[in-house]
Amino acid sequence: MSLAPITPFAIEQSHRPRRRGAVNNVTQLLRTAVAIAILGLGFMAAFMPMPSHANEARSFDAFVASLWPQAKARGVSRATFDMAFRGVTPDPSVLEKTRKQAEFVKPVGEYLGKAVSDNRVQRGRARAGEFKAALERIDRAYGVDPYIVLGVWGMETNFGSFSGDNYVIRALATLAHAGYRGEFFKKELLTALQILEQRHVAREQFMGSWAGAMGQTQFMPSSFKAYAVDFNGDGHKNIWTDIPDALASTANYLKKHGWIAGETWGYEVRLPSDFDASGHSPTHYRDFSAWAREGVVRADREAMPQSGRAALLTPAGASGPAFLVTPNFKVIKTYNNSTSYALGVALLGDRIAGGPGVIARWPATQRQADAR
Repeated sequence: MSLAPITPFAIEQSHRPRRRGAVNNVTQLLRTAVAIAILGLGFMAAFMPMPSHANEARSFDAFVASLWPQAKARGVSRATFDMAFRGVTPDPSVLEKTRKQAEFVKPVGEYLGKAVSDNRVQRGRARAGEFKAALERIDRAYGVDPYIVLGVWGMETNFGSFSGDNYVIRALATLAHAGYRGEFFKKELLTALQILEQRHVAREQFMGSWAGAMGQTQFMPSSFKAYAVDFNGDGHKNIWTDIPDALASTANYLKKHGWIAGETWGYEVRLPSDFDASGHSPTHYRDFSAWAREGVVRADREAMPQSGRAALLTPAGASGPAFLVTPNFKVIKTYNNSTSYALGVALLGDRIAGGPGVIARWPATQRQADAR
């Protein structure tokens, strides 16, 4: 609804002396115009769209309601479902983090310098001593090198110093509602509800990363369902506060992904000066003896293994450190498909065990190709 404009002529006329009746008429006309304007604004407001945050809340609530039949089919009770979502709203900070994942990659040497810092190594050695008996039992039960398990623990949460402060249900619901990565986070959310239903963790302890990775060694709900174990036999798979449960679950994960018991992850090596590395790749496995015949030697001057196979890895190019890595190295990458991450796990474990770390120098400007 529109109003007739007040023209300059009308303004001029309004300043001329008038009889009282004329003044009253003008006053009445102005009051009427104001009333009509107010009605018009009210009419327009009634048909304006709701604020975006209100629409978002309504959409989120509808999304949560749509989950109930699927959760029920997975054995989740109504009481657990309502408890899990009580007071839950979308978390804008979670969505913001999805937009920051394409950050620049660090040079591999810089990445590993922080991942395998002296402080982290010292903390790892202290934790290894604290949980020595549990780690020995885990080694016997799963056949996975306990120092690799310690390496994962250190890389994921710095040995439990920080395992995430996001309520897992809220983080996963935010991502699932936004349609981030298709159906993946919706399935993770439904599995998280099952974890609550089975009382492995209380709601107030159900914390993790912005992406829903949980506990001491950062399992996604689906990994928890498939690989978490109740190592202490108390009826709960508690990867949040029961460290033996968390470490045993990690060993079980690695075993189920193909860890070869009794075999190393690999070694740093020195290549002959005339060695041509162009024909080798990190998936081209050869017997250790074949590498030795070509003049490849371990950097720590120890003998090559008499059995087993390994592939050549030069993560910073021909001018940087070289490694022979076994299929166990590929198993570490199933935890996080990054060469730098897997090297961090392996080298951190070696340092905790008393090894010297990387001996060759890293090129200062070489950037790592796949480290997130």
